[in-house]
Amino acid sequence: MNIRSLTRGDGVVIGAAVLLFIASFLDFYTNDCGGSSFCQDAGVNGWKSDFFPVLPSIFLAGLIAAALIVSARFQPAGRNLFGLSLDQWGSALAVFAAWSSLWTIIGGPDGVDKGVGQILGLIATLAMAAVALLTQRVPALKAPLMNASGPAPSPYGAQGPQPGYGYPGPGGAQPGAPAPYGTPQPGQPGPGQPQPGQSFGGQQAPAPTPPAAGGGDFAPFWFAVPVARPLYAEDGSSSTIAELAPGTWYLAVEQRGQALVAQTQDGRRGVLQDTTGIQRG
Repeated sequence: MNIRSLTRGDGVVIGAAVLLFIASFLDFYTNDCGGSSFCQDAGVNGWKSDFFPVLPSIFLAGLIAAALIVSARFQPAGRNLFGLSLDQWGSALAVFAAWSSLWTIIGGPDGVDKGVGQILGLIATLAMAAVALLTQRVPALKAPLMNASGPAPSPYGAQGPQPGYGYPGPGGAQPGAPAPYGTPQPGQPGPGQPQPGQSFGGQQAPAPTPPAAGGGDFAPFWFAVPVARPLYAEDGSSSTIAELAPGTWYLAVEQRGQALVAQTQDGRRGVLQDTTGIQRG
């Protein structure tokens, strides 16, 4: 579970769920006693049995909806429940809770007044339903909740990925930096090595073989994704084996066209099809 998988829309849903939970303990209806000494109960909240449909149709439905929407961010893409994803179930429940809450405001029982819990419950369910439906359509709500300027330290070490295995260390050569004097350049023979076609020890030196097509010169490197992205199985199927989270370093071990074969911290390998905007280490 990585909290960086949450979006700003999920943050609004969590806030609305907290408000809804608080509203459930406040007065949903208040009785207008009119000075009568026989009026024993001045207020009823959502957890009392006087208005039982209020509890499952508004408060429980809204809280379950928020739990489904948030938990969907930590599940592999494509996981469904009876043909619908968890966030789809959560969105449907949020709309149902808002619809139920709206009708209690419009047509409540006679002789009672609207309580604070009823008003806050309507605000919370309306906000939850609106955000649940718009998160995937509004870029501001789809953005990561915790927008890190740089990837957070990974479990490979306190200083991030260590030198070696494709990651340049503090003393390693950086891309584009000039090599020390006397160091042979890529594709150039070093001191004492024969030039292509020259004789060396009585034998003709063969010309260098060009690298094979398909990424023969690929070097592993560390990278981080800007937003959560699925990692698909290497066999080309649509099943996902993991979800790459922003702020974490992953290792690219192979390139397949525009896609990358990435390795997670626990050693799982899969294909990252969307490589736009990745940050290389």
